[in-house]
Amino acid sequence: MAVNRNFRTCPSTGLVYHEPAEKLMKWNAVAGVVFLLLGGVLALLVTLTRWPAVHLLPADWFYLVLTAHGIDMLIFWIIFFEIAVLYFAASTLLKCRLATPRIAWAAFWMMIVGAVMNNVAVFKGDSSVMFTSYVPMGAHWAFYLGLIIFAVGALLACFVFLGTLAVGKAEKTYNGSIPLVTFGATTACIIAIFTIASGAIILIPTFLWSVGLVDHIDSLMYKTVWWAFGHSSQQINVSAHVSVWYAIAAIVFGAKPLSERVSRGAFLLYIFFLQLASAHHLLTDPGLTSNWKIFNTSYAMYLAVLASMVHGLTVPGAIEVAQREKGYTRGLFEWLRKAPWGNPIFSGMFISLIGFGFLGGISGVMMGTEQLNLLIHNTIYVPGHFHATVVIGTTLAFMSLTYFLIPTLFRRELMFPKMAAWQPYLFGLGMSVFALFMMGAGTLGVPRRHWDITFAGNALAHEFPGAAFLMMGLTGIAGVAAVVGGGMYIAIAVGSIFFGKRLDVPAARRVAVRDGMAPPPEPAPAIPTGHGTPAAWGLIAPGTFALAMVFLVSFVLYYFVNWKYLSTVWPLS
Repeated sequence: MAVNRNFRTCPSTGLVYHEPAEKLMKWNAVAGVVFLLLGGVLALLVTLTRWPAVHLLPADWFYLVLTAHGIDMLIFWIIFFEIAVLYFAASTLLKCRLATPRIAWAAFWMMIVGAVMNNVAVFKGDSSVMFTSYVPMGAHWAFYLGLIIFAVGALLACFVFLGTLAVGKAEKTYNGSIPLVTFGATTACIIAIFTIASGAIILIPTFLWSVGLVDHIDSLMYKTVWWAFGHSSQQINVSAHVSVWYAIAAIVFGAKPLSERVSRGAFLLYIFFLQLASAHHLLTDPGLTSNWKIFNTSYAMYLAVLASMVHGLTVPGAIEVAQREKGYTRGLFEWLRKAPWGNPIFSGMFISLIGFGFLGGISGVMMGTEQLNLLIHNTIYVPGHFHATVVIGTTLAFMSLTYFLIPTLFRRELMFPKMAAWQPYLFGLGMSVFALFMMGAGTLGVPRRHWDITFAGNALAHEFPGAAFLMMGLTGIAGVAAVVGGGMYIAIAVGSIFFGKRLDVPAARRVAVRDGMAPPPEPAPAIPTGHGTPAAWGLIAPGTFALAMVFLVSFVLYYFVNWKYLSTVWPLS
């Protein structure tokens, strides 16, 4: 018996889009960009308030805006876009139909309802509990219910993704193992299921507490379980944006991983160990045993770091090998100099990789060391770190992928191409300076959440060093530059999707699928399989090896400088 289904093949890339999946990718991506726009406006308000010379908002508005900014950016924008990436990695890359589109649409509308409900609760003014929403601070019941509804919708979308993998296997649309990008997306999906389950475990009783059906929520228990949701949600991001790195390396250069087995093994290490990084939020809490803290901040954390270092080596290494095969073999870095730096797909991805590794990765290891954590716990260093990971790493990678999806998925010509060429630099470098000086101010003790570091009007004011005020001022300037870069991305994406010239490409066509077998798709462009000949020192990627050594030296120096700093603030004599 034949079943008719609609598929479309992109003539320039050979990618196969299943029509229901294509629509869902578009709607999820657009919803994510809407929340990015809202979160970006709120980010500007937060930045102008933390900038001591401007200090824009009063305290009550600052905490309201900070709450909405954190949730809209860290949860709603990123997860909506990640769902689009999951559908792309399953249906499009496997060239198969999306499993249960009706459930996928139900998941989407649940996520919309939950996100809107949460935002309404915050902007009403009685839920300014910030992203962490620690009890006994209480928010309106709609705040918690909105997060729960959104989480259930995201969970359903994860199951649709897993179902699509099963469909591809059953209908034999691919042979052997799933592609590496899809494997990475599967890693993100598995971590997402763990994360959402952790959120349900703590948010459901907290919701019942908010409506008076539960008398008491233990604050230590809440904080411990909540971070299994709050920090692990960022581990979804890491797996997703690393998958995007591999995808862009293949898209732009036809690059192939140096070793797929090693890359897949690194993704598996993410599943087993990465979410344990949430421990660094709990290292000063007295209710957790030393054994638990030592395990999480030593052996387990090192394996998660190893996984990220593997990806940080193999992605630029694959690009170098592909470039050397094209003849860019002079010296260590001709392959990098001759890379298409004017292409925002590549430039955004590479800035994302460097910023995530040098700023987010090194600072994350430092924060995850139990003794060194005492230096910067609950200071503005912490948001400096996660702006390096989530914003430079994840958001910039997603922005880069958008420039590929606009012509291939949305079938629109990219508007403002010159602006697009500059956008990753302004956003990525602005956010890098923002994160760097925020971490510097945190090292000097500037608090994470206090709206006014001058403590004006307080009887017991604390005097910070003059360098702290300088760094907060530079943070404000860099933050405004990054917001402008984000605004450029919004203008390009929205303008292109809704007003860009429609590309003349074939529409979806109905094809018959017989006996559980999908039709053979049109072939995609060939991807190089060789790795060329060894270059200098017998290495196939000597430039990447040199960059890795720079990273190692930077990491060692920064790590031991912080131990030296710890000895000065906590003398033993």
